[in-house]
Amino acid sequence: MYAAIRIRGRAGVNKDVAMTLKYLRLTRVNHLVLLPKNKYIEGMLKKAKDYITWGEIDKETLVELLKKRGRLMGNRPIDAEYLKKINFETFEDLANAILEKKVNYSKLPDIKPIFRLNPPRGGYKNTKRSVKENGDLGYRQKEINKLIKRMMVI
Repeated sequence: MYAAIRIRGRAGVNKDVAMTLKYLRLTRVNHLVLLPKNKYIEGMLKKAKDYITWGEIDKETLVELLKKRGRLMGNRPIDAEYLKKINFETFEDLANAILEKKVNYSKLPDIKPIFRLNPPRGGYKNTKRSVKENGDLGYRQKEINKLIKRMMVI
């Protein structure tokens, strides 16, 4: 399971890349989406690599993300009542089901598929360079979890 975060804004975006970002539901800066691992999604991520960062999310980070930033329609937080409605006891159970591909997060009823995050505490390194060049754009493997945690701090 990939977590993808939009880092750069709209100015000067190529039309094809803009459509790819729209299909990925990454329409605003500091928005995060959960995406399945497959060759089609990977191709879309690579096409938009100059505007986003992505990597594999772990269970601990996903549980924290669901608790702190998961939202239902009407901007209500995900709570125990909603978890029972969709047949889960805890956030850990839901996170396991998402990571094991038993549940598609964006297809859950009344759920907002986007997580809105704050800018990372301590800021970005560089929003115009890739991870390989000591920046923030592109594929960052498991390091995405550190970035997500920095972006959830209130």
